[in-house]
Amino acid sequence: MEHHNPITGIIGGQKFITFGEIMLRLTPPNYDKIRVANSFEVGYGGSEANIALALANLGVDSTFFSVVPNNSLGKSAIRMLRSNDVHCTPVVLTTPEETPTHRLGTYYLETGYGVRPSKVTYDRKNSAITEYDFEKVDVDALLEGFDWLHLSGITPALSKSCGDFILKLMRSAKEKGLTVSFDGNFRSLLWSWEDARDYCTMCLPYIDVLFGIEPYHLWKDDSDHSKGDWKDGLSMQPSYEAQDEVFNAFVARYPNLKCIARHVRTAHSGSENSLKAFMWFEGHTFESKQFTFNILDRVGGGDAFASGLIYAYMNGYKPMEMVNFAVASSVIKHTLHGDGNITDDVDSIRNLMNMNYDIKR
Repeated sequence: MEHHNPITGIIGGQKFITFGEIMLRLTPPNYDKIRVANSFEVGYGGSEANIALALANLGVDSTFFSVVPNNSLGKSAIRMLRSNDVHCTPVVLTTPEETPTHRLGTYYLETGYGVRPSKVTYDRKNSAITEYDFEKVDVDALLEGFDWLHLSGITPALSKSCGDFILKLMRSAKEKGLTVSFDGNFRSLLWSWEDARDYCTMCLPYIDVLFGIEPYHLWKDDSDHSKGDWKDGLSMQPSYEAQDEVFNAFVARYPNLKCIARHVRTAHSGSENSLKAFMWFEGHTFESKQFTFNILDRVGGGDAFASGLIYAYMNGYKPMEMVNFAVASSVIKHTLHGDGNITDDVDSIRNLMNMNYDIKR
């Protein structure tokens, strides 16, 4: 689907593809804890699927590649994405012979309220995507005709085969001239910080647009980190100067990077947060507006930020508009139930980002 650029008037027809796991999401209603729940609300989500869904709703030609069991749960997950205009033709529906455990990964979400934060419990071990033999996939054929590939640091944590396949996707994408974006998305429940850092180090040479550098502020080379305010860890609330230093250190080492972005969250309570972002683009670091807002559902906020920036990048937004559009996309997602940012009204995001005041505490 071609989309009209609201700034330049140019028609853009970039084709987007991503790879990752989609999971069944089970949430106790009314902010209940699992231990007292007698029912669950059913949904589906996963970082890469959330981004494909958000971009499709904004008018981008968006494709999701994954592996799910050929049963009612797997088919229902894919049906949800297709109902949001995400192309799922390459998704593999596996048999018990291909993936012996033959299951869709699941996660349970206890939604936070007030001073009580949200809590996620994973049940995704031996899911279909972790047991599938990706040597069966023709990577060059899979990426043919696409302009943008997005990946995250969650999927390689699931299994060695997933990690190897993502590196294979990146290498092929660079050979074909695709733009490659990557969201670090560190999950301590899935792997250690050291393993995540070491894997990301292998990915960095292939990345054009980098998100979520919080856990990956160090690459695997201790000798390069003897100086600077961030040598012992990048603050979750960095100053502009500290963030600019980190961005420039990344670009100096990896000149292939065209854009780096991270959002910065301040949690006043489980149901009220503030959000802003930093972005490096074309030699400069930009700081967005900050918004304070009430939360209906926090899950997927980072994915909404990434999808918002990808959309703005694709459509030729100016740098400050890029980073503000990304933050506004994330803020709106926090007002929606479910993992995905189902917002098909670009104007509503632009209206929020163009507010002439900074909502700061």
